[in-house]
Amino acid sequence: MRLFDFPRRRYTAGPTPLEPAHRLSEHLGGPTIWLKRDDLLGLAGGGNKTRKLEFLVADALAQGADTLVTVGAVQSNHCRLTAAAAAHEGLKCRLVLEQRVPGSFDPKGGGNNLLFHLLGVESLDVVEAGVDLAARMQGHLDTLASQGRKGYALPGGGSNALGALGYAACAQELIHQAFALGLKPDAIVAASGSAGTHAGLVAGLHGLGAGIPVQGISVRRPSLEQEGNVRRLADDTVTLLNLGTPLSKDAVRVDDRFVGPGYSLPTPEMVEAVRLTAALEGVLLDPVYTGKAMAGLIGLIREGHFEKGQTVIFLHTGGAPSLSAFKDVFL
Repeated sequence: MRLFDFPRRRYTAGPTPLEPAHRLSEHLGGPTIWLKRDDLLGLAGGGNKTRKLEFLVADALAQGADTLVTVGAVQSNHCRLTAAAAAHEGLKCRLVLEQRVPGSFDPKGGGNNLLFHLLGVESLDVVEAGVDLAARMQGHLDTLASQGRKGYALPGGGSNALGALGYAACAQELIHQAFALGLKPDAIVAASGSAGTHAGLVAGLHGLGAGIPVQGISVRRPSLEQEGNVRRLADDTVTLLNLGTPLSKDAVRVDDRFVGPGYSLPTPEMVEAVRLTAALEGVLLDPVYTGKAMAGLIGLIREGHFEKGQTVIFLHTGGAPSLSAFKDVFL
């Protein structure tokens, strides 16, 4: 893969750790679980969006932008990290926050909402679910242009083909680490939300000829809808990388059984997964993404989908800075 053809900023000093979860694996009695610790990526609080921002911010700087504009939920990790990247680069940042759960925005709330303020976000534009988010962001770009400024719009989650290159690069990093450790992974399990992480992994592993399936755990949408979203973005990423060979028909897999009542709404399985991972491994998951993804992995192990003797890598995409906003769920 010719990743070096694309401008990239670097926000993390080296590869994130790939480490065994011995006690969690023993507790579950199934495969050996390894954690790919992308919660330890650079910028404020880390998480998977940092990898996407390395390519997106490089593009924004190349275009002469002075302000980053993006959109996410009211506790968005992507918005937190976009604000952090802007601060790091000396840029301004404007956020459009969607209340996907009615009444969920608290102007004095903790978690990522507090961090938006600490990171110096210029504008917090809170809108109701169903608003045309692209049009809302365009409104901010037009306002900036009228002031003689230049904005750069990043998609929700940083999830376009350029952003997904961050996880094509992660696939390459992961394969090198697994080889160095003598691992032969049977599967990778990851949260599947805005689709960029999932699609980038699928495209990157395809480009490397790795033959490792990625099992996405949906955190928002039904399986068929999410598989379509991931497939389209993975195909776009394959095209951007000029890989030539198309993806196989079964390259994208999504399990939607662990979403629960809706996006960011707690489930008993998520609470168990967060508590188990913290108590057994000293690793913090978040309620919205990694908690539900780990609940999915635990559920699949208990169903016998993964068995003893296999090796499964859980991609920890971060999100722990939002935990304090959900304290009532865990206390």
